[in-house]
Amino acid sequence: TIDHLCGRGGNTTLKDAAAMTHLPGLLALAKHSNVAVKATGAPGYSSEAYPFPAMHTYLRQIHDAFGPHRMFWGTDISKMPVSWRQCVTMFTEELEWLSPSDKTLVMGQAICDWWAWDRTS
Repeated sequence: TIDHLCGRGGNTTLKDAAAMTHLPGLLALAKHSNVAVKATGAPGYSSEAYPFPAMHTYLRQIHDAFGPHRMFWGTDISKMPVSWRQCVTMFTEELEWLSPSDKTLVMGQAICDWWAWDRTS
């Protein structure tokens, strides 16, 4: 499982396209069925205000390559320049191309399935 969209997460000052130069390499890893990616810290890579529209393009590319079963939401909240709520609603309300079932997967079900976490106990 690759963290921080394969970037530097909260440890970078790079924003927008400069923060996403690694994306082709990340997308190439999608061909391996045993590789998944956490969309951790996406707002931190943007110079824009909520809902961080430039990041939507990158997230869509990652979703299209990995699918909702191998793309996991995350925050890196201690390093985010925005609220927890905005980190959540960026995915649940602003990524209009995510279907309801995709949202369920990306927002938690997929990582539970990936790690075979028993949510009943």
